[in-house]
Amino acid sequence: MAGLTVGVAMSGGVDSTMAASLLREQGHRVHGFFMLLPLPDLEAQLRRVREVAARLSISLECIDLRRPFHEQIIGAFTARYQAGLTPNPCIHCNQAIKFGLLAHAMRTAGMDRIATGHYARIAQDGGRLFVARGADRSKDQSYFLARLTAEQVHRTLFPLGDRTKAQVYERAASLGFQFSGQESQDVCFLGAGLSAFLADQGIREQTGPVVTNDGRQIGEHRGVWQYTIGQRRGLGVPDATPWYVVGLDGASNRVIAGKQEDLFASRCTLRALAWTHEPPPLPWRGLVQLRSRHTPALAELTPAGPDAGHLVFDCPQRAITPGQFAVFYEDDRVLGSAIIGAGEAAEERS
Repeated sequence: MAGLTVGVAMSGGVDSTMAASLLREQGHRVHGFFMLLPLPDLEAQLRRVREVAARLSISLECIDLRRPFHEQIIGAFTARYQAGLTPNPCIHCNQAIKFGLLAHAMRTAGMDRIATGHYARIAQDGGRLFVARGADRSKDQSYFLARLTAEQVHRTLFPLGDRTKAQVYERAASLGFQFSGQESQDVCFLGAGLSAFLADQGIREQTGPVVTNDGRQIGEHRGVWQYTIGQRRGLGVPDATPWYVVGLDGASNRVIAGKQEDLFASRCTLRALAWTHEPPPLPWRGLVQLRSRHTPALAELTPAGPDAGHLVFDCPQRAITPGQFAVFYEDDRVLGSAIIGAGEAAEERS
């Protein structure tokens, strides 16, 4: 498939740089695209990506996505945290911004394909294309790409999918590039940390009770947005055994605390079900991943209304977190995903 005109989402880091380099080596016509986003280090990023593009001898176009990124990603992220959810902005950004608005800008500029430095692959099954796990399982990023549509997958290339991170660094060194080895953080706009970021968004401390599952108050918190399911630090509740956050009640401004065993549940309710291709017959049984570094677990999905479902795991899972994504896999292929419903992960414990 050599000879395509490919737009590469460039950041100035090792992954996108080597993705562009590999595509050129494969005979494609490569053009770099850089997203202007509302990030504190934007100017430094822009300098780096311009230097990289110049060294690769490829053109670079900057696409201003600051307003839609703030509205669709940062705004939604902030609102969900205030509601006591733990969102995953990278999944939303990939679908709506990087493979949405940026990809549209690339197509308008005449690109045949969009390419990124994600550690993932494109797998084919019966003529259909799916996002699939990358060869480097320790760096696999297929989870973050779970909301891509079939059309988005069809237009995408992942040049690093069959390589390990070590091999990518080796290639960079062989070409004379020097990268520090420092990994970019998952959430690009949280450079100063979550608390500082939300404070900048105008969210102030709002004290409320820390309660047990039976409603007994055992402490006080400074805002539900400062906590996530499974968290141990910051509760300030002395006891012989640790307390953990097992639930967040944004409507009542309560943090629900429990013991280690209270973190485990076998079921949750899902909303916003989406599949790469046509939905499979339900009930569906397969592997489900609940976080980017969660070990996929066997579960059964049954319908619960339009675009909603009940998920029951064979074995209890720790810290099922409302607002996060459940991603469905068949072997290494991503079939679809859904958002874990608010409060439903703890239904067995209430």
